[in-house]
Amino acid sequence: MTTVLNPTRPAVSSLIVTGIAATAAAAVATMTVAATGHAAGISLDLAGEPIPVTGFGVLTTVFSLIGLVLAAVLRRTATNPRRAFVRTTVALTALSLVPDVIVDAAPQTKVLLMLTHLVAAAIVIPAVARRLNSTR
Repeated sequence: MTTVLNPTRPAVSSLIVTGIAATAAAAVATMTVAATGHAAGISLDLAGEPIPVTGFGVLTTVFSLIGLVLAAVLRRTATNPRRAFVRTTVALTALSLVPDVIVDAAPQTKVLLMLTHLVAAAIVIPAVARRLNSTR
């Protein structure tokens, strides 16, 4: 009798479950930050158009899931998936702040937008990185 083990299956499953949980937590956190900022009097208007609080959660979910796909690809292709994921996502997080700086919005709104990016990154990046090996 031959037993075939598939050691990658639990790791992939763990990565997906953790990534989805972190995505949900980040979406709730960014909506909470936005709602708290709005309640404190910070406008959620960009170029005169209001951003709904749920919009923060939706965009956080979309981009966090893209990050999860990136993690899965790096897990299969990178020599050091964890390092590659962290470096890439930190760089992408920094780049995501650029539109917030140049958007037509009040200074407090810009800071709030940047804060939501950083909150989401602080939740998702470490959670997903913990599920990636430091070597392939």
